[in-house]
Amino acid sequence: MVFDGYDLIVYGTVQSSLISETGWGLSKATAGTIGSTAFVGMMIGAIFAGRMADSWGRRRTILGCAIVFSIFTILCAFAPNAAVFGGLRLLAGVGLGGLVPSANALVAELVPTQWRSTIATLMMSGVPIGGSIAALVGIQLIPAFGWESMFLVAVLALMIVVPLGLKYLPETLAPATAAGRTTGKATGKATGKAAGSGEEPIGFKSLLRAPYLGVSLLFALATIATLFAWYGLGTWLPNLMQLAGYNLGSALTFALALNLGAVAGSVVTAWAGTRFGPIPTAIAAAAVAAGALVVLVTGPPVTVVYLMLVLAGVGTHGTQCLIIAAVASHYPGHLRGTALGWALGTGRVGAVAAPQIGGILLAAGLGVNSNFLAFAGAAAIAAVLLAAVGLKLKSKSPTPYATTGASNV
Repeated sequence: MVFDGYDLIVYGTVQSSLISETGWGLSKATAGTIGSTAFVGMMIGAIFAGRMADSWGRRRTILGCAIVFSIFTILCAFAPNAAVFGGLRLLAGVGLGGLVPSANALVAELVPTQWRSTIATLMMSGVPIGGSIAALVGIQLIPAFGWESMFLVAVLALMIVVPLGLKYLPETLAPATAAGRTTGKATGKATGKAAGSGEEPIGFKSLLRAPYLGVSLLFALATIATLFAWYGLGTWLPNLMQLAGYNLGSALTFALALNLGAVAGSVVTAWAGTRFGPIPTAIAAAAVAAGALVVLVTGPPVTVVYLMLVLAGVGTHGTQCLIIAAVASHYPGHLRGTALGWALGTGRVGAVAAPQIGGILLAAGLGVNSNFLAFAGAAAIAAVLLAAVGLKLKSKSPTPYATTGASNV
């Protein structure tokens, strides 16, 4: 997750350099479009890798995704033009998108139900930790060695993640087919049947019919809104702060504050999610993010700016972690990876749209505040949608997936 987070935030750290130094003829709008290519890849990767993880194993999917995103991120350093760079970012995004649902499905099967929300959220803290590293590294590397050096850092993922994964990652899901699933290993307790049911089909069709349809759609919409806010900030924040009059070093420090807030938010929301449930905590986190971003529009003192960015990080990333924990808790084992892939894959629509809309708003002359208001609005919408999820889950009689995590609603 650390390398995943680094790869996601790295584009925001080099965006102004790509516009001003490469000679590729990038404008703010086209830079936003290139920023979206990785998220298009993530949408593809999340949808298909989640399904693959349910079919032929979490471990293989995780390692395959790590190899894919590392190789194509490294190649970005050698891109000769904007088109090739965007294509490489898209392919890297396929690996990034597949990693998150697969890793969360694995974790959900390795820990007791009562700790699932806590452990999943803490694991996802690796994403803002990686983003913080990207901001810190960028302050030093970009002035000294150029923007290309930021992508070469991904070679460490091949040297660290893949060898360690080969040695230590367990497999929790036995190979299976839709026609007949075998029992998973004891550590995962994954089976092809939901609790108390007969043989059940797997795949996306199962998510889009009773008893899962309504909740599946609400989870997807809430993820779209949350990822719009989180990745919009991750992509545009350094550039927004430069446009507001800060130099590159200061702008990256603001990005660091956002990601450190997200790290702190992972810890706080992990505790709160276990204590109060992931859905109520996610509603509160999304509301905090919306409020913090609205405060930024008022032009507060720099100390308040830092504080609001920390709270925005707490709220946006915390909300997404809690949505993941809720999804992992409310579907049976044979659908867990598919459900996570569905929510995160469709949610990437928000991640794809955010960089483009941010660039369009700036190109239209609407100013820095237009971005903050757009991201605040998305966070507020997420809070409303999650409230609808909570009401729907409370109003339903027990379903097959409620037995695996009803106490976490």
